[in-house]
Amino acid sequence: MEIILETDNLEKKYKDFKALNHANIHIEKGAIYGLIGKNGAGKTTLIRIICGLQEPTNGRFTIYGVDNNSNNITDVRKRMGAIIETPSIYGEMTAKDNLIEQYKLVGVPSLDGIDDLLKLVGLSNTGKKKAKNFSLGMKQRLGIAIALANNPDFLILDEPINGLDPQGIIEIRELILKLNKEKRITILISSHYLDELSKIATHYGFLDNGSIIKEISSEELMKKMERKLILKVTNEIAFVKYFEEHKISYEVIDDSTIYVYGKYNLSKFINELSKKNLIADEVHEQKESLENYYMNLIGGGSND
Repeated sequence: MEIILETDNLEKKYKDFKALNHANIHIEKGAIYGLIGKNGAGKTTLIRIICGLQEPTNGRFTIYGVDNNSNNITDVRKRMGAIIETPSIYGEMTAKDNLIEQYKLVGVPSLDGIDDLLKLVGLSNTGKKKAKNFSLGMKQRLGIAIALANNPDFLILDEPINGLDPQGIIEIRELILKLNKEKRITILISSHYLDELSKIATHYGFLDNGSIIKEISSEELMKKMERKLILKVTNEIAFVKYFEEHKISYEVIDDSTIYVYGKYNLSKFINELSKKNLIADEVHEQKESLENYYMNLIGGGSND
């Protein structure tokens, strides 16, 4: 799998404060990578460094295999589009005029693609309406259109749904999925909205105190968040034999802990086990959310 972005022990210091502390991130081609972290975790600092708006204090990173210290890094960044914090929009201009200015800025020779781009982001019918009179969701979609002006294949979105109403969130979600699936654009998206990220992300990076403390695919994460029974046992082998015979999905965590995946009536399940003289010392039912998973990570809980 081709790696679009990789950082190697990336650091950013401001006097005695480390905004980034040996941050290691890996984004595969075609991914929607959800970057999760609380305020001050280092998300925007990481994005600004990748986009060339700040320089790292230590460490390195590569974009499409090109090192950040290479003379070619500027050319590689032409394959990127980004919205950092808030979209750069001229409020007195229409959506189309905003795109015309961006096309000129990035050196796109023809304006032929503007109408298609406005249609892609759902702004083709805004006519002469000035951007300052757009809803917040419309402004965000215009910002994404501006970021797409140079036809990038890697898009970086910093908190793109921050402050949006439910309809605006749905519109941005659908647009992100369309860009990824139809245009095959790799997307890095930072967000506080963990539930919303869980609907679109293919991979996650959890950032805390300037460090990536966990990277995980959505498939792996869904497995960990799947409804399960946690059994504490003393005769692990007997339980495993029973689960194998009855094709019950399970995972041995250690010699005294077994996870059983799926939705079960707890009392009925325990009763069925007891008929086979399988008595667990403890049985707990658990269904974890993305938010709980994140909080366990930063709180020192084990989710490996």
